[in-house]
Amino acid sequence: MSNQAMTVDFGAPATFGAHLFRVEIPASRNEPVVIVEDYGYLGQERGIPREEERVVLKRLVWSAIADIARREFNDRLKAAKVLTGRWHTGTNRVDRLLGKELCVLAWAAETARAELIPVICSKWAALRPEERWWLFSMTVAEAGLPEDSQRGWRLALYHALSDGEKPPTRKHRPRPIEQDVLNLPLFGEPVLSVTKKEIKKEEPWTRQK
Repeated sequence: MSNQAMTVDFGAPATFGAHLFRVEIPASRNEPVVIVEDYGYLGQERGIPREEERVVLKRLVWSAIADIARREFNDRLKAAKVLTGRWHTGTNRVDRLLGKELCVLAWAAETARAELIPVICSKWAALRPEERWWLFSMTVAEAGLPEDSQRGWRLALYHALSDGEKPPTRKHRPRPIEQDVLNLPLFGEPVLSVTKKEIKKEEPWTRQK
C-alpha cells in the first residue's frame, strides 16, 4: 500500500485542522473571489488568529489568473504523483505553500489593468517557488490583508511584475522536483512560516519523526 498522504483540491491535506489556504468562489459571477489563510489547529494560539483573509479579487481578475495558477500547480503536483485539482464553485482548498504563491500572483494582479495581467502572469510563472514564498513572507508581514493593496511590498509586487510592455518569451520549464514539490507539507518537511508579526515557526505536524 502507498504511504502517500491523502489530499484534496490542490495538494491540501485531507486531515482536519491542517494549515492551508481556501479560495472561496461564489456561484454568482458578479461576486468577488476571496483567498483566505486558514491556520487550522494553530489558530487562536500564541496570538495567531483562526484565519485571515489575504485578498478579495474582482471576478474578472480571478478569471484572468486562475488558469495559469491551475496549470502551474497541477504540473508540480503531477510530478510528485499527487492528485491534481481544478477550480470549482464553493471552497477550494490549497496546500499552504501553493497558497502563498497564489497570494503573490493575486496581490500583483488585483489592481492591474486588464492588458497588464498577462504580463504579471508570465513574470510570476518565471519565478521559482522559493522566490514566491520569500515574496509572500515579506509582503504578509506588513501588507497581508485585503485593505493593504496600496501599501509597501504589496504595491511593490504590482510594479515589479507588471513592468514591461509584453510578457517574457521564456518557455515554461518543469521545476526540479527535489528542490520544489517534495518540500510541500504533505511530504512531511518542516517549513518556516512567517506570520503578520514576523514570527517564524515550525508547524508541529510537519516535523519529521
